[in-house]
Amino acid sequence: MKLFVGLGNPGKEYVKNRHNVGFMFLDTFSTFETFNTNKHTYSLVAKDLIHDVLLAKPNTFMNSSGKAVKALLAYYKLNTSDLYIIHDDLDIRLGEYKIQKGVGPKIHNGVNSIEETLNTKDFFRIRIGVDNRLPENRIPGERYVLTDFEPFEMDQLHAVFERIKAELL
Repeated sequence: MKLFVGLGNPGKEYVKNRHNVGFMFLDTFSTFETFNTNKHTYSLVAKDLIHDVLLAKPNTFMNSSGKAVKALLAYYKLNTSDLYIIHDDLDIRLGEYKIQKGVGPKIHNGVNSIEETLNTKDFFRIRIGVDNRLPENRIPGERYVLTDFEPFEMDQLHAVFERIKAELL
């Protein structure tokens, strides 16, 4: 079984933020499954039995994602070779993505938390591009990732989600 962990921040104010693209990706599976709280894993969890995938949204904030991921791996008795972290990436333009093992963005506090907590970089990353800033309007990344996607950007994002799922499932 694969474990897909979408990174994001809990709370209604973050739902459409660029930083929550991991949660958004997992929501595309929700037509089949419902997420339920699992107190042992600090996460909302759903199983997609069609694709043999466990879906998880940590209830921890982004910077503490490692705590939830470690608990998920232990609770479901999975290895890091089964782990796929889905997250936003400012190094990649909106509409693009990369699936890589052991390679991540230059700076991402959620991924850093996971690497430090697990003491390894040996897991897959589904890096979804969220950067759509114009060169003349480059607000700092840490502020930009907390802005909401525009409606026209959501169309691009959903197309990316479908390409990712076609590649992985």
